[in-house]
Amino acid sequence: MTSVQRLWSTPAALRAVRATLVVPGLFAFSYAVLGDLQVATFAAFGGFATLVLASFGGRARDKVVAHLGLAVAGSVLLVIGTAVNTSVVLATLVTLPVVFVVLFAGVGGPNAASGTTAALLAYVLPAASPGTMAMVPERLAGWWLASVVGTIAVLVLSPKPPGAELRRAVSKSARALADLLAAALQGDRDPKYRQYALDCKHNLLTTFTATPYRPTGLAAADQALDSLVGLLEWCTSVICDSLHEYEDLTHIDEVERRLLTDTATVLRDVAAVLEGEPTKPELDCLERSLADSVEHLRQLRSDSADFGAAVHLSFHARTAAVAAHTALADALIAAHKADPTIVSNGRRRWYGTDPTVSESRLAGLTTVANAVSRHASLRSVWFLNSARGAIALAVAVAVADLTGVEHGFWVVLGTLSVLRTNAASTGSTALRALIGTVVGFVIGAALLLAIGSSTAALWTALPLAVLVAAYAPGVLPFEAGQAAFTVVVSVLFNLLVPAGWQIGVVRIEDVAIGCAVSFLVGVLFWPRGAGSLVADDLADAFRTGGRYLSDSAHWALGLRADAPVASPAIAAGIRLDEALRGFLAEQGTKRVPKEYLWRLVAGALRARLTAHSLAGLPTAPGDPDPLRLLLGDHAGQLAAWFDHLASRLDRTDHGDVPMLAPPQLRDPVLPNGTAVPDLPTALWVGEHLRHVTPRLMELVEPAGAVAAQRHRPWWR
Repeated sequence: MTSVQRLWSTPAALRAVRATLVVPGLFAFSYAVLGDLQVATFAAFGGFATLVLASFGGRARDKVVAHLGLAVAGSVLLVIGTAVNTSVVLATLVTLPVVFVVLFAGVGGPNAASGTTAALLAYVLPAASPGTMAMVPERLAGWWLASVVGTIAVLVLSPKPPGAELRRAVSKSARALADLLAAALQGDRDPKYRQYALDCKHNLLTTFTATPYRPTGLAAADQALDSLVGLLEWCTSVICDSLHEYEDLTHIDEVERRLLTDTATVLRDVAAVLEGEPTKPELDCLERSLADSVEHLRQLRSDSADFGAAVHLSFHARTAAVAAHTALADALIAAHKADPTIVSNGRRRWYGTDPTVSESRLAGLTTVANAVSRHASLRSVWFLNSARGAIALAVAVAVADLTGVEHGFWVVLGTLSVLRTNAASTGSTALRALIGTVVGFVIGAALLLAIGSSTAALWTALPLAVLVAAYAPGVLPFEAGQAAFTVVVSVLFNLLVPAGWQIGVVRIEDVAIGCAVSFLVGVLFWPRGAGSLVADDLADAFRTGGRYLSDSAHWALGLRADAPVASPAIAAGIRLDEALRGFLAEQGTKRVPKEYLWRLVAGALRARLTAHSLAGLPTAPGDPDPLRLLLGDHAGQLAAWFDHLASRLDRTDHGDVPMLAPPQLRDPVLPNGTAVPDLPTALWVGEHLRHVTPRLMELVEPAGAVAAQRHRPWWR
């Protein structure tokens, strides 16, 4: 790929075109036609917020809702910012909760996360600038003018939403798995099917993890798409493991063959539903095949020589079928084609909550409350970054007011633009921001000196400067974006209040102060950023996942009266995903290979999904027997081993403690005549535990690498 190709981005080009058409036009209309400086200023900066800082995805309706939410939130923040700017103490104290709430609202999904910086601009501009409450109507007029016109521009000039790419990746993965299973059932052992299925899975994970926050929101359809990613990864693992043991599926029992055939059909239905193809997927057919498989196993003689092999095959077939069944249910929800019962059961799987709660009219509020509760923890990257951002911007507001710098809001914007998840990244970005600002000052000064007092030339230069500044984010180097924005500011303010090239000097001073504030807060508050949270959240995911696995096994074996609770493991998994995204988005060299991190995440996911599968088994009746006690003991040992692995990640005193070997599941030998009530269920539990155990050693080396990185000094 050439350097020119790397610098070209169609979404960035459309964003630049939108901003170039709207921002100068609104500014010209407000300033030259309406003759109001407040309307002009807030229309210009509101245009940047709507068209450059915010980047909402989804369907047209989703974008309208997101832009309306930004307009309303920005209006409230604008009024608050104007009300507090007369008092340094009041502005500083109010900034803390306001900024925290705005940043923490990003847990609501990609659109909410994308709109946080844009919303904060509506607060920062009036909070750090002189003004009175009498100016609020004009300021709101400028903000809403930008919101309305900007939303129309977004609807007219927008590329395909990123969610479509994730749907395509999910669809390709499901279809590849269906082809792999169908080929095996026909006796075709060509390795190309397996390799293509693995390639599709890797592409799916790459697409899903490409953003610093989850690409799906809190709506049921978004959560279903999110769930599909984990399910297809699990399904790929199960099917590939099964075909490793059963290369030829042409001679298996007809009941299991029919079950696997229906599984392949359902996986194709998953792809068809997501691609919008005309299809009538039916879960009933697969459910009947699952019931037939269970009944077939119950009718076999448990003392026959083939019973153990039949249970082993049934486990593989049933696990793949259940995963495919769940995937189709999520696909129907994602495509808005599911009935309320399917949606209710989906919510229970995603959140570990009682489905009757989600069926009420308050389901939306319940979903939001669940999201907030999952992240209301010092183990959440959203919580820590929101708290640190609030502290940094509050300090910046205080410094801007106390130092009396001209255009103090640039101090706050400088703080916001360079604050990253760790101190090292913040320091690097601060230096780049200053370099970009100086370059922009030089370009702007040369431009203003060449233009002189020509207003017409300034109006001509403004759209060109906006074009570059709007195209730069995410495509051009960070310094280029800072330089272009500095030029825009120089031209914009010289149109409002002619001051010549000196306006650039003021911006350099203000940005330098803001960068210093940001770096200082980054050093004092969580300097390691997401790196330490990844280790802590991995520990939580293994610990809660192991406990959920043990509780589910004991439930299925009839050794536990209470049903297992999934919500702690689910919450830990979500926090881990967010922390890992934040860590991978940080600048600088990663001391831990990505494949190590994803291997650990996959290990935690495998434990949680195995537990979910066990929790769905019917609980075995009768008093405990030696087999069930043995399996229950092994499940407890697995939980203890996961807890030991977690201690390597979240404690500092483990250096001299050797890593325990994973527990080995012994083949049960029962005394003659020993009866085991519901033997198939007990043996199914054993197959689940046997499926998890062999891969535990794969987690030891990656866990050691993460633990070692955690204890390095943050500046290294």
